[in-house]
Formats: sequence, structure tokens, C-alpha cells
Amino acid sequence: MLGLVTSCNLIQIYIFWELVGMCSYLLIGFWFTRPAAANACQKAFVTNRIGDFVAKSAQFPLNVWLPDAMEGPTPISAVIHAATMVATGIFLVARLLPLFIVIPYIMNLISFIGIIMVLLGATLALSQNDIKRGLAYSTMSQLGYMMLALGMGSYRAALFHLITHAYSKALLFLASGSIIHSMEAIVGYSPEKSQNMVFMGGLKKHVPVTRIAFLVGTLSLCGIPPLACFWSKDEILSDSWLSSPIFAIIAWSNAGLTAFYMFRIYLLTFEGHLNVHFQKYSGKKSSSFYSIKLWGKEEQKIINRNFRLFPLLTLTMNNNEQPYTIGGKKEAQGMHLDIVSKLLTPSINLLHQNSNDFEDSYQFFKNATFSVSIACFGIFTAFLLYKPFYSSAQNLNLLNSFVKRGPKRILLDKMIYLIYDWSYNRGYIDMFYSISLTKGIRGLAELTHFFDRRVIDGITNRVGITSFFVGESVKYLGGSRISFYLLLYLVYVFIFLVISYFILF
Repeated sequence: MLGLVTSCNLIQIYIFWELVGMCSYLLIGFWFTRPAAANACQKAFVTNRIGDFVAKSAQFPLNVWLPDAMEGPTPISAVIHAATMVATGIFLVARLLPLFIVIPYIMNLISFIGIIMVLLGATLALSQNDIKRGLAYSTMSQLGYMMLALGMGSYRAALFHLITHAYSKALLFLASGSIIHSMEAIVGYSPEKSQNMVFMGGLKKHVPVTRIAFLVGTLSLCGIPPLACFWSKDEILSDSWLSSPIFAIIAWSNAGLTAFYMFRIYLLTFEGHLNVHFQKYSGKKSSSFYSIKLWGKEEQKIINRNFRLFPLLTLTMNNNEQPYTIGGKKEAQGMHLDIVSKLLTPSINLLHQNSNDFEDSYQFFKNATFSVSIACFGIFTAFLLYKPFYSSAQNLNLLNSFVKRGPKRILLDKMIYLIYDWSYNRGYIDMFYSISLTKGIRGLAELTHFFDRRVIDGITNRVGITSFFVGESVKYLGGSRISFYLLLYLVYVFIFLVISYFILF
């Protein structure tokens, strides 16, 4: 990654790009004995070879590899598939932006892909039960914000959000790794259960430091001031109105969805009671590959173990840092600063602001208030439905009491069920690829195999068989002495050639 970032030309970038892709492939398949991990690394390799630059940022339609990449170790998911490698496509587009900006159609395409990923990643994260997959779809949505900003020409906001998101998402993934280790003390080594939020709940009293770190990362990603992601995301949201009102409405609405699904993950994990006690398990006493045996009284002792809390504390402090302008007074006065830089640059006297700065400040606080209000609404909705998990049904009954029964209500329930089913099945994108590409290529291969065996080989074999039967039929002509006639014919031809040679030479 360091070589890729510091490369001065595209050839070096391509070399380091492929090395990063190789590292990703090998680390996703770290547990290669697990079929899911082996299939995930192959899927990531093939997808990245098809799309390469864009696919490494998990942009639509080649975004299917990132959720499956969570089969790798959690620290790898935190560093490579959340903060660094997955954002290299954003970095490259930002470096090549002067090349793209002269072609408006390319910029519109970048914006369109970005807004699709903003909405698609958020909606697919709404119903995920795997904590790492939920964070993976959140990563896809935030990468969509960066791509949208690049398509609008706001490369500074895109790179700013890339840095702040890297800290927040790395913190969330490392915290989720601590949670998964704690759950393995109860359900054993079983990714299908230790990462399932349905079995979690009430972990705040068992892993308090992890809970605080996860809450800070969640609030930062939701865009709550004064945390890091608030400044970068708010700048993207403000710039979106200058590009397209439709894109702006989708981007602002997605801010509420982000707050909703992030606090859904937080509430299902830390609030309420430990739901694993309500499940019935059966397992052998011996530690097997997928042991799910309850450990009984040892749960309290083991679940309180601190799993590498220093990185969590470090990333928590980084998420609390404010943006600042690097450079002295001359540089600050010589460049056009946005409202955040004006507020936080010590070299500027805020008591002597001109009218434009006052208008910018008013616009900034107005947009910030609106975006924070949308995020708070998403948080309130998540609390209403998921705090705690066992009372969500009661909250739904409370909401149902305000809605009259009737055809409209039935239609609304069907729409909600369809949306949930679509989100739970990952938008049917994997199913579409499985039907159209996998089965299509397999059908084409079978057709080619049939054509080769039946047509190509059939023609060759039939020519040989025909010659054989013709020879068998002809050899009985002439009193069954056809072979003797052929021998005489060859002898006469040989004699003729010898005589011709002596006559001519």
C-alpha cells in the first residue's frame, strides 16, 4: 500500500496494485480448509481480475466480493477490506481526476455509480445478521459517498472522507473482532454463530471498553459532531446540492439509513440480554472444528478477557480528532479554505470575518443541523425498534396500534416484507450472477463440449469409419484378389519411375 500511494507513475501503481490484490486473495483464504473462505478468495480474485481498478473499491456492479471477503481474519478485514485496499480505487480516481474532468460523461458516470452504491450498500445492510457483513455493506455505502464526491469534482471532500472513514471503520472492525472472540467463549469456534447478532445482546457489561470504542465509531460514522466523519460527510452532503438535487436527496436520506443500520448493529450487540441462552445447542465435549457447546459457569470468566484493547483506544482517540489545516499563515491566506478550515485555522481572526465568511458560516451550520437531525431521526427509529431486542415486538405492536387495519395496511406490510426479503438476500445480485454468469458459462461449456464431441470428432470419426467400410467392401471385388492387384500396380509404378529417371537423366 505504501508503494502504491507513493508511486509517481501508472506503471508502478499497476505493479503495487497487483501485489495488493495478491495479498488480499491470500489473506481472504487464510483459513483455506473452510469451504466458505476458499470460495470467497476465489470469488474476490476473479471479480478483481474482471473489473480490476473499479472492482477493488467494490463498486456496482462488481461489489459482490467484499461481503464474502469477511471470511478472512477480522484484523485483515479492518486494515485491508475497510481502510486501505478497498479504498485504492477511490485514491486512483482522485489522482486521475484532472484526466476525467475534461470528459463530462465520465464524471456523470462516476457520480451515478457512487449514488447507486450509497443507496445499495445502506439498504443491504438493514437486514444483515452477520456483524462483519453488516459493516462490509456499510463500507460499500461510504465508498459510494467518496465516489459521488469525486464525480461532482469535490476531490478534497472525497479524500477527507476516505481518511476519516478509515479510522472509524477500522475501529468498528477491530471492536467486532473483540466481540466475536468473546462470543466464541460461549458458542465455540463457529463463524455462523459467533458473528450472528441474533445470538448477541447484553455484552456491554462484559466488554465495556469494546462497547465504548464501538459506540464512538458508530457515532462518528453516523455523522454526529464533533467526531471525525461528521466533518467529511457533511461537506459531501453540502456539495451534492451543487451537482444534482436528485443525488442530493438520496445522499441526505442515506444519512438517516446509515444511522439506523449502525445503531441496529450496536443495539443488537450490546443492549438487552444475551440471546444465546434462549437457543438450544447440542455438541460433543471434545473441541471440534465447529464446536457449539455451551461452557456454562466459565462464561463470566472468559468473556471478560480483554482482547488487544490498545488499538481500540488508539483509533477511538483518532476518531475524536478535529480536522485542521497544515501550513503557516502565508499558506492559509493564499488558498481558498472551506468553512471548517476557516473555523479551525489559528492564523485567521474570526472576529474580523467579511460578509461572505458569515454567509458561509450560516450555510454550514444550517446544513450541519439538517444532517444531524436526519441522523438523530435514524438513531431514534433504531432505538424504537431494537432497544432492547426482546421488546421490539412490543414496540411494533405500539406502532401497529396507531395504524388502522385495512387494504392499505396489508399492502404496506407486503411492501415491507418484499424490501426486507430483498435486503436479506443481498439484492439478489449474487443470485443473478449465479444464474446468468455461472450457469450461463457452464451451459456454454457443455454446449461447446457437445459440439466438439458430436460434431467435430463425429465428422473425423465418420470419415475414418466410412473409409474402413469402403475398403472392406472393395477388397472382395475381383475374385478377392484386390490386394494382389494393388501390389502389381505399385510394382509397375516403381518400374515406370526407374525407367523415366534413366531416360531423363
